[in-house]
Amino acid sequence: MHADAERCVRAVQSKDARFDGWFYTAVTTTRIYCRPSCPVVPPKPENMSFYPSAAACQQAGFRACKRCRPDSSPGSPEWNQRADLVARAMRLIGDGVVDREGVPGLAGRLGYSTRQVERQLLAELGAGPLALARAQRAQTARLLIETTPMPMAEIAFAAGFASIRTFNDTVREVFALAPGDLRDRAPKAAGRPSAPGALSLRLPFRAPLNPDNLFGHLIATAVPGVEEWRDGAYRRTLRLPYGHGVVALTPAPDHVACRLSLTDMRDLTIAISRCRRMLDLDADPVAVDAQLSADPLLAPLVAKAPGRRVPRTVDEAEFAVRAVLGQQVSTAAARTHAARLVTAHGEPVDDPEGGLTHLFPAPEALAALDPEALALPRSRRTTLTTLVRHLADGSLRLGVESGWEEARARLTELPGFGPWTVEVIAMRALGDPDAFLPTDLGIRRAAQELGLPHTPAALTARAAAWRPWRAYAVQYLWATDAHPINHIPA
Repeated sequence: MHADAERCVRAVQSKDARFDGWFYTAVTTTRIYCRPSCPVVPPKPENMSFYPSAAACQQAGFRACKRCRPDSSPGSPEWNQRADLVARAMRLIGDGVVDREGVPGLAGRLGYSTRQVERQLLAELGAGPLALARAQRAQTARLLIETTPMPMAEIAFAAGFASIRTFNDTVREVFALAPGDLRDRAPKAAGRPSAPGALSLRLPFRAPLNPDNLFGHLIATAVPGVEEWRDGAYRRTLRLPYGHGVVALTPAPDHVACRLSLTDMRDLTIAISRCRRMLDLDADPVAVDAQLSADPLLAPLVAKAPGRRVPRTVDEAEFAVRAVLGQQVSTAAARTHAARLVTAHGEPVDDPEGGLTHLFPAPEALAALDPEALALPRSRRTTLTTLVRHLADGSLRLGVESGWEEARARLTELPGFGPWTVEVIAMRALGDPDAFLPTDLGIRRAAQELGLPHTPAALTARAAAWRPWRAYAVQYLWATDAHPINHIPA
């Protein structure tokens, strides 16, 4: 979008928050870059330049606006609706791969050379992987400076900087303030968390957001010991590269409140990225709902509760295991099966607030389980043990770097993986916004009640008009039922 200057100028002049994250406005006279909804008086059009990323602005010598904080705007929805090289690279950078493995590690996961990856990112985003990772480190540093009492030296390394000098130079360059001055300007929060490794922050999103099915689904399918609903917050444990964490997420009208407790602050950026992905916070609900509302039979559902998101996951392998456990059984039965695996094979953790006890077991821990110990039909035991074996040995990779069609093909090759299981993994684990479940009983029942074709083939043909947002159509169709997944508990 940044290449369409006329459209960008209109968005800036109208202070349209829907475009936050789509592009950034750099003001050539002040050398400051802003989000489109910045509250200051818009600059003259001839003084505006537009960039596709905060990293590109920083690389061009612009510093972040102190009013609108463009570095903390929602991420571009482009990376959630595509599975090409650039989109997969952006998801990996958001997951901290460049900081942990460098650009060669990023390229290796994508199956391309470092030169190809850098060339593609520069062409589309105006910045290479190192610059994009640097911008992300600066944002993490700002968050820690403003929301925690951590010493600056600890913040530097927790944010991913190799040295304190680099940290200081980057903060000054990006925010035009020294780290200490940035902390002095931050509002003094009386309720700032005091527990080691704990902090509170806000997760922004593009309005509207309907939390009912989003949180309702996560709560109704919560695995005891790993997830819970407590005091108006969905809480769960997180398996992270440097340790583990516990997150509490509470929906609010203009943000999602997030409380994080981490054993290692280096995991902060990754934890935030995974929580945003689980809640689908970088989606563009206006574009989704406009497409679905064009169908006269879906339009009333969209108008009644706009802004539905696709409930996703923080761990793709975990969700694949849970999808197998949920084949042809009720939600309660699937939770029971998963809870047994957690008790037998999960890694115990300490929860500062109590209630959560384990991390969901990793594929390596499940690879050695005895099939006879599973209270499942023999065919499903085979499906589960085959899945965890392939996940553990790396022959099947489900992650943010996965190509959606390639992953579908690999899953289809496994015994017991039919269209429903493959598509629900594509929708909720891989994040494909066009995944569709025409064989799902709830979808077929909703289609019949609405007057849509309810046989899988006919419904798939009708749903072609909903592309590329069929996964969101699934949420609206599911919402016609009174099932607990569609409601947040009172």
